[in-house]
Amino acid sequence: MDDSIHLSISRLNLLIGGLKILNEVSIDVPKGSLFSIIGPNGAGKTSLLNCISGIYHSTSGDIIFNGYNLTKLQSHEIAKIGIARTFQHAELFRRMTVLDNILVGRHIKMKRGLISNGIFWGKTIEEEVLNREKAEKIIDFLELQRFRKNIVSELPYGIQKIIGLGRALATEPQILLLDEPSAGMTRREKEDLAKFILRIKHEIGITMIWVEHDMQLVGDLSDYIVVLNFGTKIVEGLPKDVLRDQRVIEAYLGTKMAI
Repeated sequence: MDDSIHLSISRLNLLIGGLKILNEVSIDVPKGSLFSIIGPNGAGKTSLLNCISGIYHSTSGDIIFNGYNLTKLQSHEIAKIGIARTFQHAELFRRMTVLDNILVGRHIKMKRGLISNGIFWGKTIEEEVLNREKAEKIIDFLELQRFRKNIVSELPYGIQKIIGLGRALATEPQILLLDEPSAGMTRREKEDLAKFILRIKHEIGITMIWVEHDMQLVGDLSDYIVVLNFGTKIVEGLPKDVLRDQRVIEAYLGTKMAI
């Protein structure tokens, strides 16, 4: 695989209950890019992220990342080799604090065993201090300092979505899967989200695969766009070309329009 390609999807098919969700989807995601996947409801966007992250197992095809074929791995194994994701809904531990939720993301980095954790001494204490430092850096990065001790359920939904992003970053991923992170946010919250996404790209250098419905955000931030419709890839390319493509307009509006 070309070194500039971080993740390669080849002829991916997903069949669930006799229904074809993904049909021969092939995508190459460049390293360090903000790569968007768009399409109307039911196009297969989240299902594609579920295949990459191991929540779904494809019927056929390959997903290659760092020499691994992700179709052969379980979700926890995929997380350990460097792929993290957020969800359409925050999916947080609602009765835990912001800090504790982000610390959950550090779990896969912890090396101490059950017995040493129970005794809590020596290397276990060092590991705890290190992971708390990492979590605090993420809190600072996402400007969540004033919420760090708040119970998650008490916070606005937009803040909860940012916390979910923080928990994913806590795993130190090479690739971050973003599943409609702006859903349910106000315009101001979306502006903050856009700022953090750009900081992740430019300051940390993480490759991002982003499913999104807000076309203004997609057009402003994306490096590349792929469009799915009924599980099939219909267009891919640069935002300025894809968002003006007649096939994309038809897929979203269901009719031909003059551009």
